[in-house]
Amino acid sequence: MALRELLLPEFDQEMATTRKTLERIPENKTDWKPHAKSMTMGRLGGHLAELPNFVVAALNNDVFDLHPPGAAPRPPFAMTSRQQLLEAFDKNVAAARAALAGASDEHLMKPWTLQNGGKTIFTMPRVAVLRHLTLNHLIHHRGQLSVYLRENDIPVPAIYGPSADEGGA
Repeated sequence: MALRELLLPEFDQEMATTRKTLERIPENKTDWKPHAKSMTMGRLGGHLAELPNFVVAALNNDVFDLHPPGAAPRPPFAMTSRQQLLEAFDKNVAAARAALAGASDEHLMKPWTLQNGGKTIFTMPRVAVLRHLTLNHLIHHRGQLSVYLRENDIPVPAIYGPSADEGGA
């Protein structure tokens, strides 16, 4: 079985669950955050919307620099409305899924490097990047968002089984 055939079902499940969570962000709470050091709810949602782009970056480039030397910083995705957030997420997921569906095992095993300011943070096989930097990272931030929702009395969707708001205890 090809690696992509192992990754695609998990990718599809995690993206569907993430979308359900993003759908719950209220437009009147985008500036809410639980702590001064935390991201706002809108920024956290925007980060989740942009994370699938790392699949495309990892599969289409050998190196990705978060802040290339001499280049202007990339502005983070800013949520302006729930519809805009979901459209961006859906577009990024579709591009990521297409890139993954077309990736060979040989390509997935080739090294990929993440840099910041020209300095290497890590180099690992692309398949590991997809699990580590994309899926695990996305799951981590989706968990944060579920806490943000709970703290604002917004029903938390079922993620890995029922939530207290959707048929759970």
